[in-house]
Amino acid sequence: MFIQTEVTPNPATLKFLPGRDVLPGGTMEFRSRDEAKASPLAENLFAVDGVTGVFYGSDFVTVTKAGGEWQHLKPAILGAIMEHFLSGHPLLVEGSSARTDGSDADEFFEEGDAETVDTIKELIETRVRPAVAQDGGDITFRGFREGVVYLNMKGSCAGCPSSTATLKQGIENLLKHFVPEVQEVRPVA
Repeated sequence: MFIQTEVTPNPATLKFLPGRDVLPGGTMEFRSRDEAKASPLAENLFAVDGVTGVFYGSDFVTVTKAGGEWQHLKPAILGAIMEHFLSGHPLLVEGSSARTDGSDADEFFEEGDAETVDTIKELIETRVRPAVAQDGGDITFRGFREGVVYLNMKGSCAGCPSSTATLKQGIENLLKHFVPEVQEVRPVA
């Protein structure tokens, strides 16, 4: 098994491509060892000293580190990913409470803004998310209130030094262009 790696705009995050599906049709983020209990792979990655975050995309895993050098962490991370996929074990623990993102349970907006929100979501889904996935992250819609779009940034996007520029110069300008009701874009945790 050959696992490719790619750098991301976030120097603390590296993207790993195992050459097979990881989490088709969704994304999932683990920010702590406790959250990682829902996934044997994430649990093994958090066992690597210095790992502070794990993110699954459709065909990639991004790993975020707090310290240390990638040249020292990478072999252990590659080993954990390879071992997992060669073992045939499931990505998620059966019956775990973890859920893939894409649910609208946490969304907020006024009923009268539903049409505007649909347009915003379509633009995010078709133009923003594919580009962000290339960099090992994800951005999802969380809300719209008084002209402000609230987005959740995950994976390599969370904590990325260039994320503010991406939000303001990229996503905000795109949404303002197509949706005149949008005045600003803000990140939410």
